[in-house]
Amino acid sequence: MDEVIGECEHLILHFRGPVCDMPEPSPCYLATLMPDGSPQLTQTWVDTDGEHILINSVAGFQKIRNIERDPRVALTVSDPENPVRYFAVRGRVLAVTADGAADHIEKLAQRYLGGPYPWYGGRGRRRLLIAIEADKISGVG
Repeated sequence: MDEVIGECEHLILHFRGPVCDMPEPSPCYLATLMPDGSPQLTQTWVDTDGEHILINSVAGFQKIRNIERDPRVALTVSDPENPVRYFAVRGRVLAVTADGAADHIEKLAQRYLGGPYPWYGGRGRRRLLIAIEADKISGVG
């Protein structure tokens, strides 16, 4: 990691949830790169394993196809109580795995929905867990 700004400094050392000590649940926007190099942006739920940023998705989604081709990503996480307070991360995807992804989406649903995951599109969808390593972190607010 080459830069840390302001109160997001503890993120590198502790990566505790919600990331950067923001109230749960915190809105997250993940940017990946389309084949032509244009950005693709997805609002998503965010978590951490204590070392990496974790995003949960579904096999075949555009962001997964983009990450398989180019692991570079950027994301922002906002404070829902104060949207001008956020941090931004540039990094790369280290792993995409189905291991633990179904359990992880249930954990995220408890945080973001306050109950079990409703399995949009049905339980037949293959959940994937994306682990992101931060190369640069900056924050505002």
